[in-house]
Amino acid sequence: MKVLVLNGPNLGRLDLRDSAMYGSMNFESLKSFIKSEATKNGLDADVRQSDSEVEIIQWLHEAAEGSIPVIINPAAFTHYSYAIRDAAEMLKGPLIEVHISNPLKREEFRHTSVISGIASGTIAGFGPDSYRLALIALKEMLK
Repeated sequence: MKVLVLNGPNLGRLDLRDSAMYGSMNFESLKSFIKSEATKNGLDADVRQSDSEVEIIQWLHEAAEGSIPVIINPAAFTHYSYAIRDAAEMLKGPLIEVHISNPLKREEFRHTSVISGIASGTIAGFGPDSYRLALIALKEMLK
């Protein structure tokens, strides 16, 4: 089963971000980790990252048209992109929201997610393991 793993703005630059918050992986290492964990769970992960809201919306449309389940880390778009929310709401399969850090332990403006209300579930604060846990949950949901 194919799963689309979408990552929002600045996640392609993990190696330049606060390692105390985001860990020491760069995006290519994170991508390899996700693909490996997906394979262990019988899934085929197509891992993508964009700083463009438009591109993420197009990918969500692609997933909706193909009935492909999605794991998404919307990054900063989490807090205000109703356009991404509306595109995600069109999905026919499961949608799991993930975050490397725990937004509720951060600045108050990060406490609100416009995605959570339409997601099947949200996993946050476990570093790269947030993706691993999402893949495990997705595998169970697809049974």
